Amino acid sequence: MKRHGMGSRAEMQCDVLIPTVDRPGALAVTLAGLAAQNRPLRIVIADQSRTPAADHPEIVAMERILANQGCEVEIHRRPARRGIAEQRHFLLQQALAEAILYLDDDIWLQPWAVERMLTALDELRAGLVGMAPVGLSYLNDQRPDQWTAFQQWEDHVEPEVVRRGADAWQRHALHNAANPAHLSSHSGASRQHPVAYRIAWIGGCVMYRRRALVDVGGFEFWADLPTTHAGEDVVAQLRVLETFGGAGLLPSGAVHLELPTTVADRRHEAYDVLDVGAADSRQRA
Repeated sequence: MKRHGMGSRAEMQCDVLIPTVDRPGALAVTLAGLAAQNRPLRIVIADQSRTPAADHPEIVAMERILANQGCEVEIHRRPARRGIAEQRHFLLQQALAEAILYLDDDIWLQPWAVERMLTALDELRAGLVGMAPVGLSYLNDQRPDQWTAFQQWEDHVEPEVVRRGADAWQRHALHNAANPAHLSSHSGASRQHPVAYRIAWIGGCVMYRRRALVDVGGFEFWADLPTTHAGEDVVAQLRVLETFGGAGLLPSGAVHLELPTTVADRRHEAYDVLDVGAADSRQRA
């Protein structure tokens, strides 16, 4: 069982991109996790809340703490709602660093998480890496029947096509509930001996090589989606995986706050609206 020695990666800079709406308390917890990271970060927040996030005292306090830690924080007020894909597109336009971490506003990170992802992105020669958020309320709910698709990478990742209906699509179940925590134990992963594994996609905490995401079009497809959509991150990740490859990382340093989703209307899945599978068939023909 091969594991990756992911040491320090001090050279690569990272921008953290956070879309948020009506979650000042959760956003403050997310920012607290970033304040504890062992490197300064540039944090860009796209805020579509009814009451601006910057008006809440807990966010003001976290801005001060982050500034004291050497981090730069930008909060962009964007009240017009055109869908989460457009939010991600806007954030990508603001990004400057070689590595960009898309982080949901209800994720707390362990202090070593960003450094580990940066190191893995470099050593695995990946287009993306991610840490699947763990739902700690499920720690006593082991689901070994959902671990069968688990497969480790070796020295580096390779591009691969992942589409609905294929065996690789079943990897999405690896990230249900507390599966990432249980898979860490099952695979022998630890901070000293991390493991990289094959994914379908990862929600909530994904680091891209910025150029890789831009090269596959980023989230420019937002204009082709209805404003009420979900799964935009899945489409972007599938495109990066196909061209550059990617990996999930164990142990996961991401914890899900387990709040209700702010994307309540999920009738329009981006994968279906953009007809990803059919587009592949047309290209092969």
